[in-house]
Amino acid sequence: MNRAQLAENIYKASYLTGSFKLRSGQTSSEYFDKYRFEAQPKLLKEIAKHLASLIPAGTEVLAGLEMGGIPIATALSLETGIPCVFVRKEAKKYGTCQFAEGLDIHNKKLCLIEDVITTGGQVALSTQDLRSIGARVENVLCVIHRGTGQESKLTELGLNMQALFNMQELKASAQ
Repeated sequence: MNRAQLAENIYKASYLTGSFKLRSGQTSSEYFDKYRFEAQPKLLKEIAKHLASLIPAGTEVLAGLEMGGIPIATALSLETGIPCVFVRKEAKKYGTCQFAEGLDIHNKKLCLIEDVITTGGQVALSTQDLRSIGARVENVLCVIHRGTGQESKLTELGLNMQALFNMQELKASAQ
């Protein structure tokens, strides 16, 4: 599947209209329901194939952010052989009491994986958490960027964000 076909398939599978409150607190009349493309194996596999080429050189671990980044990071890990960790929004209160599960990430070069980014709020919080335990975080990949360029929250943390698609590309694919 080429990039244009992938964009069209993501749009058809996940684009909704209505009134939606975003994680950023903003309200939007349009929404990409990421679970509708993440739950389809063929589509998720194609997303991983296309995202794989965007993974920065030297990445040692893919860090899937709870919850939507986890299936994407897992698919990318299967596609590339790069191990992954699963990053919670907060450390669990039992067992290992960790917020990053799967590997020891101290002094490892991580690439954060997210599904949809609007302002980068959760990415910023997770970056700070991961850095606090010694992970090296400089890069973020997402499937859809809803924002308007490099988000200031990410720039302030020295993060480089790359998106597979932005909103305009996905909308244009439906034309």
